[in-house]
Amino acid sequence: MSIVLSKRLHHHHHHGHHHLSLPPILSLTAEERTRSRYHFITDDKTPVYLQLPRGTALQDGDLLASETGDILVQVAAKAEPVLTVTSDDSINLLRAAYHLGNRHVSLEITPTYLRLTPDSVLERMLTQLGLQVVAEVAPFRPQGGAYSHQH
Repeated sequence: MSIVLSKRLHHHHHHGHHHLSLPPILSLTAEERTRSRYHFITDDKTPVYLQLPRGTALQDGDLLASETGDILVQVAAKAEPVLTVTSDDSINLLRAAYHLGNRHVSLEITPTYLRLTPDSVLERMLTQLGLQVVAEVAPFRPQGGAYSHQH
């Protein structure tokens, strides 16, 4: 029988739970972290069912709780195929972010790299813009959209 997880606590709430043992981890891809009603298996093989408000986008580090709050599970960004984009010139990285944003691409943005879902057309474009593009398997933490909001 699955544990029903119906409450989301942002990762900064975890500080109040130091007396508890570490919660089980639920490793999810970026796409899976957008599913609000779905059956998953935690890393320790516990079946769980997400029953969250529609439109919930989970973040790496979020805690999920059962309705009674007695069961906690921590969300982790699962390694998945990605393209990691780097450049020695930060302006080129900014230009790449601009071009990808114009295409409404889900994008992880950091000071040193951009990360996106593999796409051969975008990979070619980025290479032509003079950026280094590496296909790898890594956690993917895309930015929320301009109209997404954290509660």
